Amino acid sequence: MILPAEEVRRDPHPPVALHDRAIDDLRFIRETMVRSSAFTAISGVGVAAMGGVAIAAFWLARGGTPAEWVRTWIVAAILGFAIAVTATIRKARKVGEPLAHGPGRRLILGSAPALLVGGVLTWPLLDTGRVELLPAVWILLYGTAVTSGGAFSVRPVPLMGLVFLALGMGSLFLPPGYENATMLVAFGGVHVVFGAWIARRHGG
Repeated sequence: MILPAEEVRRDPHPPVALHDRAIDDLRFIRETMVRSSAFTAISGVGVAAMGGVAIAAFWLARGGTPAEWVRTWIVAAILGFAIAVTATIRKARKVGEPLAHGPGRRLILGSAPALLVGGVLTWPLLDTGRVELLPAVWILLYGTAVTSGGAFSVRPVPLMGLVFLALGMGSLFLPPGYENATMLVAFGGVHVVFGAWIARRHGG
């Protein structure tokens, strides 16, 4: 059956223009590549919880001896890190994003060396009695780890690492006596702010 010319012109389903289809395909490819190159399962709730642990450590470490201060912050670091890792593993399982492969593995390998160095340097510094240098060393190496590993994660993560690096460098110019406050601002405040950002923008 041959349709009249008017009905042909009024076709409610005109063909999609070739350039529009190409743009849609390119957009899909780009979004797929971004998802495959970034580990998106970092738990913002876990990061914020690290900040909460650091805030508690700040209060517990006040007025103690240098040895007690160091012990408090080491325990807080281990506890906070364990909480954040556990929360990230749970989120990764929920969204089906593996930690052992792809961007998750690259994130771990990128951040591990600096974290290891930070732990190793703690003991020689304690032996020299230069406890006032520990906040700068910890913050700088943690910032290095987060910046390096965060290159394979969502945007707030490497930005958080850069903030830690800036705070670590600034802490080198502070006089003795500000160690506890420096730790509070860095490991408490920065973690809470960026953890909330990650949780809000990237699903918890």
